[in-house]
Amino acid sequence: MKIVTDCAADMPNEELERLGIVQAPLFIQFPEGEVNAMEISADEFYNRLEAMRPQIPTTAQPSSGIFAELYRKLALTEKNIFSVHISSGLSGTINSARDGGEQVKAEANVSFWDTLTLSGGERFQVVAAALAHKAGWAMDKIQERLTKIREKTEVIYTLDTLEYLARGGRIGRVKALAGALLNLKPIIRVDIDGKYSTVKNERTINKSIAAIADHLAEKYGNTPVWVTVLHGRFAEKADLLSNEFKQKLNVAKMEVQRISPVLGVHTGPGIVGAAVVPMELMSDLGE
Repeated sequence: MKIVTDCAADMPNEELERLGIVQAPLFIQFPEGEVNAMEISADEFYNRLEAMRPQIPTTAQPSSGIFAELYRKLALTEKNIFSVHISSGLSGTINSARDGGEQVKAEANVSFWDTLTLSGGERFQVVAAALAHKAGWAMDKIQERLTKIREKTEVIYTLDTLEYLARGGRIGRVKALAGALLNLKPIIRVDIDGKYSTVKNERTINKSIAAIADHLAEKYGNTPVWVTVLHGRFAEKADLLSNEFKQKLNVAKMEVQRISPVLGVHTGPGIVGAAVVPMELMSDLGE
């Protein structure tokens, strides 16, 4: 079986290669042309983003044709494909994937999985699927585990500014203006329905960081957890959040990663947060 995902999963290239995962592109549309989000570094992207203010680029999911072509190519060596994608509540990517699968159903047997999350939370499910398949698990058992991971994972972040969410149409301008005037730093999580909800607002980024750690400590207690700290171009705040986690959570594994430019379009460089999953849901899969 081949596993396909999209670049909203924030998976490092070496991890994709090691696990044999194929990544469908998402696109960033700058005024001077479209860029494959997999082919631009985070720093190059944020330099371009800041240089074009007050304009903002847009993003585009892969077309059904791109998915069909990808599945067709994979089916030459492996007919069974498992396509695991960003939340349907945040993107139409999985709908494109399904349409692409429909086009090649005579050539490939494609199954689809809605992670109902994104970034590090999506990555946990993709990694689990790859490791479970490698360990010889049947598809129903893999999906059973992904369901548990989906239910128990928290993806949560805060933003230094609401400017990018407002300019990208992700929140209303009145709300953004009120937030800017009050200098609010919202704490946003991905809800069970795969959409964003606001946990609370704080007045400073440092207070938001402490509140994220408190929220996760309340959720997980002393359960050993795998923590992926994620940021745009906010390394010092990622370090601060990591230290909060070390004090407040039972961290079994922790890493710090950059979020994909395709997500950074809507947040700007000043984003910091985390994806967290109970270690027991990952540790029996190998590696």
